[in-house]
Amino acid sequence: MLVVDDEASLRAALTYNLRREHYAVETASDGEEALDLALTSDPDLIILDLMLPGMDGLDVCRQIRRRSSVPILMLTARDDEIDRVVGLEIGADDYLTKPFSMRELIARTRAMLRRRQLLRAEVAASQQDANVIEAAGVRLSIPDRSVEVDGHPVQLKPKEFELLAFLMRHAGHVFSAERLIERVWGYAPTSDTRTVAVHVRSLRTRIEDDPSNPRRIQTLRGVGYRFVP
Repeated sequence: MLVVDDEASLRAALTYNLRREHYAVETASDGEEALDLALTSDPDLIILDLMLPGMDGLDVCRQIRRRSSVPILMLTARDDEIDRVVGLEIGADDYLTKPFSMRELIARTRAMLRRRQLLRAEVAASQQDANVIEAAGVRLSIPDRSVEVDGHPVQLKPKEFELLAFLMRHAGHVFSAERLIERVWGYAPTSDTRTVAVHVRSLRTRIEDDPSNPRRIQTLRGVGYRFVP
């Protein structure tokens, strides 16, 4: 696991508490060091502060996403939703706003790692079954994590791919944001669900002909989301 924060006291607190949970932890205090460690040590998860000296957290996240699907939990001290939205849109899997409780961070960390293990097991099983899902002009291949829309390849971020795969596996069924948080992100269903709306909106820009009038991923107001086959 890689912890990236320029505040020494917080970095030390995170390292101490994560090691108490028996996680191996490496640390970085700036963006350049973080990027180097992310690409050379292959961590299972990255806890990444948004505000860093030199290369900031958004740039680090963007660079990592070009080469890795490692789960990224972004930390931000800003009380500004646009920063969180941008972070999610460029590839962060989730975020926590400072100040946060260490218990919440540990819970998020466990859930993200558990979800990654489950995905690895699903991929291993699907490699034997050649698991490919096709519906509504979308072809999604689980083994190589590729997507085509109307015959054209589409690049999705890791969590967008997982969300689409889940919805397509259960095409026609409606899932609340809370249920998606539980099934796709692996968190308790009472967690903040705004990340679901951000990922759905981003996913629509990639697979819908008209994202403002989606025909594949539909919203049932007050109920949830469904993939229409």
